[in-house]
Amino acid sequence: MESAPAAGSAGDEALDAASTPVPGLPVGEGRSRSSLPDVPAVADVRRVPVPSAPLGSPLRDLPDAQLVALGCKGDTQALELLYRRHSAFAIHLAARIEGSAHDVEDIAHDAFLRAFERLNDLTDRGAFRSWLGAIVVHAVRSRMRRQRLLNVLGMGKSAEPVDLDAIASSDASPHTRAQIAQIYALLRTLPTDDRIAWTLRAVEGHDLETVARLTRCSLATVKRRISRAQHFLDDHFIDATNEGSSPDLAASPDHKEVPS
Repeated sequence: MESAPAAGSAGDEALDAASTPVPGLPVGEGRSRSSLPDVPAVADVRRVPVPSAPLGSPLRDLPDAQLVALGCKGDTQALELLYRRHSAFAIHLAARIEGSAHDVEDIAHDAFLRAFERLNDLTDRGAFRSWLGAIVVHAVRSRMRRQRLLNVLGMGKSAEPVDLDAIASSDASPHTRAQIAQIYALLRTLPTDDRIAWTLRAVEGHDLETVARLTRCSLATVKRRISRAQHFLDDHFIDATNEGSSPDLAASPDHKEVPS
């Protein structure tokens, strides 16, 4: 059985390293815009056509909790507004975990369908966004694990190349883009759960408790997964300007926690 890294150990150092953002990546859901380049999210690159709600709709300014309550009663306009409000978040999250914009719109659409089908199960109606995020993470995880199995059986397709246009800042230098491409290529060799946990922590900038909620596992398990992934990256990442060093990570920004 795995044991969690002891306090003050190299495991804690790995978690600290994973809490600092990779330079050149756009602002993640858990990040402060003041600390990273202000660039478009993936939804600005690959837009999802979303029908507009009627102008002057009385529902437009309602909080999520009230829209969810209406949606539970079959109000289609409330569901439409929830989709409109959170679709970019869902697409962006899927793309950053995948490292590619391929099929992320379908993943997001499926996540919304599952969410709307189970809307009555949401006890904290104000937490729709974080609940949807957990559904997106689970959907991406299932897709990754299915692809890995197909690859083991020799039935898988060639892996999609890392889509830098979907995950990197438009003003990132060629060197930084090369670093990001290498990081995502290394992540793809990791177990799916380790890869997702590290991405949610280091790329999206979420705190450990939020990563645990999004991945539906314990805090101790999240710490183990992130620590393993960070150690792997530390051991294998090669900086062309300083061979053998780990990525030059920027200072940790203030985190904006996803509502519980």
